Amino acid sequence: MDRREMLKVAAGGVMLAATGNSAFAAESAKHQHAGHQHMATSGNENQSLIDAASESVKRGQACLNHCIEALSHGDTELGKCAMLVNDMLAACVAIEQLANYNSPHLAKMAGVAMEICRDCEAECRKFEKVHDVCRSSAEACKACFNECKKIAA
Repeated sequence: MDRREMLKVAAGGVMLAATGNSAFAAESAKHQHAGHQHMATSGNENQSLIDAASESVKRGQACLNHCIEALSHGDTELGKCAMLVNDMLAACVAIEQLANYNSPHLAKMAGVAMEICRDCEAECRKFEKVHDVCRSSAEACKACFNECKKIAA
């Protein structure tokens, strides 16, 4: 068997496996939802907080990547920013999760997330005129801070 034939066989196997998995998933979903009725909901009451936290994570990841890139080239100016954005990422992932299911701990965590977002925003503001990603992250932190403030204990 030459290399081309081997690739054809491998591709066929992958396609067969994918087809089998799709059929299994569809059958499994049918059984899981049998007798299960969905309630109509008007949305999550914390949706604006969820969106703000999600945006902070998205922009924070870009900021952290920027900091790591600078650090890898010997520029240590963004070292503190990297540490603070890392904290912010952890806090915003947590707040997003807690807000999604309206945890009883959400208000307390919102207070903590506010402090973390405030610190991250302050550090990012130092570099916002030089780096667009810093300005973007600072704005996202500010928005998340404001949403957390609405529910903080």
